Amino acid sequence: MEDEYTVKRLTVLGSTGSIGQQTLDVVRAFPDEFRVVGLSTNTNIELLEQQVQEFRPQMVSLREPSSRTPKLPADCQVIPLDMVAAHPETDLVVMAIVGHAGLSPTMQAIRAGKPIALANKEVMVMAGALIQEASNWWGSPILPLDSEPSAIWQCLRGEEQEFSRIIITASGGAFRGKAQEELETVTPAQALRHPTWDMGKKITIDSATLINKAFEVIEAHWLFNVEWDRIEVVIHPQSIIHSMVEFKDGSVKAQLSPPDMRLPIQYALFYPDRHSNESLVSFDPVASSPLTFEPMEPGQYPSFDFVLSVGQRGGTWPTVVAAADEIAVDLFLQGQLRFLEIQQILRSVVDRHEPIMTPSLEQIIATDAWAREMTMNILR
Repeated sequence: MEDEYTVKRLTVLGSTGSIGQQTLDVVRAFPDEFRVVGLSTNTNIELLEQQVQEFRPQMVSLREPSSRTPKLPADCQVIPLDMVAAHPETDLVVMAIVGHAGLSPTMQAIRAGKPIALANKEVMVMAGALIQEASNWWGSPILPLDSEPSAIWQCLRGEEQEFSRIIITASGGAFRGKAQEELETVTPAQALRHPTWDMGKKITIDSATLINKAFEVIEAHWLFNVEWDRIEVVIHPQSIIHSMVEFKDGSVKAQLSPPDMRLPIQYALFYPDRHSNESLVSFDPVASSPLTFEPMEPGQYPSFDFVLSVGQRGGTWPTVVAAADEIAVDLFLQGQLRFLEIQQILRSVVDRHEPIMTPSLEQIIATDAWAREMTMNILR
């Protein structure tokens, strides 16, 4: 019988998405360590019902109105997303919701003092300063769940002295080495063929444009309180080294593992402990070799350069570019926008923005709504 005092109670927000499903894979591997108390979905009611039958949570949330009422046990409540995120029965909130929809529940969980395993980098791009301020005030730790910030986090663990720089790796995405003119006619199907990772659609397209990597630099800036000029990005096609940290004596620590999101997920769920999981593939240095690196040349990935420059402006600038990207990627996936037009749309929306340099949460939410509406208006 499970011990209620040792079992960690999890709420998985975005449980039907890629990260959410992989989180539940980890839970399956450790049935005596975790109990799922809350789940949420956007529109995938059928999968949510299957997850509820398996994990028997006490609460669920549906982000969008459904054409049918989900079939749930009598002891499972449907409650608003923010209430699920802040529920007193939760020990750890896994934030696997994609995009701006994760901002409000993240803040509510923080204000409730909940540790957050954060996979949603857009939240930190939109409101990194506010998130960190609230996290410190309410004593709610942010546990990086994405592979690159998790690698940095792991490299810094146990280190008491200041580091010199952070080196974030990038696979280069589906179109590494392609000239811009070769990308004029690429299709969503081609952009979704990531060479090393199996991820959700939004992050896979952002990896193809390298916007995802710009978001990761912005996220690292806030998560680790590091200056922009001490964050570097290098191309590492094999996706084995997830990030590196250099210290003032010249020593460099790197975190290596196969490209499997369940590894950083498990690290965050068990933190500060580590546990063996036989269902995960071990790192084989011979089979993984050679490990190569290429420079991230200025101008090689113009979307990366542009989005990072906007993020470095601060204020509501990064909120605008994150919102516009979310809409543009969705339209590209629907076949309503060409691949290279994603960057063009972002530039057009940013050019129309009048920033607020010290925004409140309400102003960030309003800016996000403005940028989404502006993106759609430009495309009409």
